[in-house]
Amino acid sequence: MMHIGTARTALFNWLYARHTGGKFLLRIEDTDRERSTEAAVQVIFEGLKWLGLEADETPVFQYARADRHRTAVDELLARGGAYRDFMTPEELEAEREAARAEGRVVRSPWRDRSPNDAPDRPFVVRLKAPLTGETLVDDQVKGEVRFQNENLDDLILLRTDGSPTYNLAVVVDDHEMGVTHVIRGDDHLNNAARQSLIYQGLGWDVPVWAHLPLIHGPDGTKLSKRHGAQAVSEFADMGYLPEAMRNYLAKLGWGHGDDEIFSDAQATQWFDIKHVVSAPARLDWDKLNHLNNHYIREADAGRLVDLTWPILESRDWKLKSTDRALLERVIPLVRDGAKTLLDLADAVVFVLKTRPLELPPKAQEMLSEEVRGRLGRLRDDLAEASDWSVAGLEARIRAFAEREGVGIGKFGAPLRMVLGGGSPAPDLASTLVSLGKDESLGRLDDALSQVR
Repeated sequence: MMHIGTARTALFNWLYARHTGGKFLLRIEDTDRERSTEAAVQVIFEGLKWLGLEADETPVFQYARADRHRTAVDELLARGGAYRDFMTPEELEAEREAARAEGRVVRSPWRDRSPNDAPDRPFVVRLKAPLTGETLVDDQVKGEVRFQNENLDDLILLRTDGSPTYNLAVVVDDHEMGVTHVIRGDDHLNNAARQSLIYQGLGWDVPVWAHLPLIHGPDGTKLSKRHGAQAVSEFADMGYLPEAMRNYLAKLGWGHGDDEIFSDAQATQWFDIKHVVSAPARLDWDKLNHLNNHYIREADAGRLVDLTWPILESRDWKLKSTDRALLERVIPLVRDGAKTLLDLADAVVFVLKTRPLELPPKAQEMLSEEVRGRLGRLRDDLAEASDWSVAGLEARIRAFAEREGVGIGKFGAPLRMVLGGGSPAPDLASTLVSLGKDESLGRLDDALSQVR
C-alpha cells in the first residue's frame, strides 16, 4: 500500500519539479521480485493518479535495467573502486562476529587481494569504500551531515547470483535518468553516504539530497495502525478529496506563513525544499477534516454526485438515473456540515426515501394531537406557496409561526423528522427545497395519515 509518508514525498517532489521548471519522474524499484507484484505496482499508479501526481515521463522499471547496473559494476572494478569478495558464508559470519567484538564494520580479506588468487566459487562484488576521512552529505533539510568513512562498510553491489542491490541500482538509474534532486524520507539518510561513494567511484556528479522527516501520529509517536488510516487508499475510502489531501500533505513539514488553504498553483509558486522543517510532522485529523470540508463546499455539485454515487450504491441504495438531478439539487444545500464524502452521503439519504414513508416510533411519539393539527395547517399553507426557494420558505415558515403564536421550535423538530423520514435532514427550508413541493406535501400527507 502507498503510505501517506510516501504520498507526501511524492507531493514534495512534484511541487519542487513544478516550482523549478523541472520534471517529476517515477521509477518502480522492483528488484525484489517477491514483493514487486503487478498488484503492488498498480497500487502505486492508482495512488499517484488519485492524488493528481502523474509523472512527466514514462515510468521506469528498475528490474528491466539490471544489465546496465552490472555494466556499471564492471566500470567500478576497472577503476579499482570495487572488488570481488569470495568469502564463504561461514567466513562471512566469522568476520561479522569479529567486527562486532571489535566495534568496527565488516571488512573482507579479499579487499586487497589480487584477482589472480581468486578461487573457483561464488562471489559478491563489493564497493571499495575509503578507510579514512569523511563523506559529507549536504542535505537541503538536515543541513551538513558528516559520516566517518571508517564506519561505512564495503556494501555489496552485486549478489552471488549477479543481481544488483538497491543502492547500486538507484545510483545508476538516477544518473541516467538525469535526476538532479533526490527528495525522500530520512530513513534513507545513511544510504545517501553510501550512494555518494558509488557516484564518486564512477566519476559522476552527486545529486542534491533532501531527506524528509517522518510523519508521526497525533500523540507524537511513529504513525501506526492505532492512529487510523495510513495508506492513501484508506484516505480515499474514508471520503477525503485529493485536493484536500494535497493541501494537507503540503502543510506537513512545510508551510507558507499562516496560510492554511492554498491552491496547487500557489503551492507550486511558494514551495522550496529548503523551507521544509527537519522535525517530524504530526497527523492532525481536525485540520484534515477542516480542509476537506472546505474543498467539499468548493467542489462542483455534479462532481460530488459522481463521488457519492458509489458510496450510496455500496449501502444498497437502488439509485435511478433520475436521482442524479435530485442529488445535484440537494448537495449544495447539505454539504456545509460534511467533513468527508461519507458524511455527505449520509446527508443526502433523506431525499432518496420513497413514499409512503413509514415513520419510526420516535417520530410518531413527536406527533401529538396538537403537533398534528399544527403540521396540517402548515401543510395547507405550504400548498399555497408559489415561491419554493430557501429564502421564500424561511419567510413563510416564520410568518406561519407568528400566526400560530408559537416559536418555530414548537413544530420544527417534528416537521424535520417527518420530511426526513427519520433520517437527518438540514434546516427546514433547505429540506423542503431539496425534496421539492410535491414530495414535501406528500410526505406530510403520509405522516398525518398514519394512526398512532
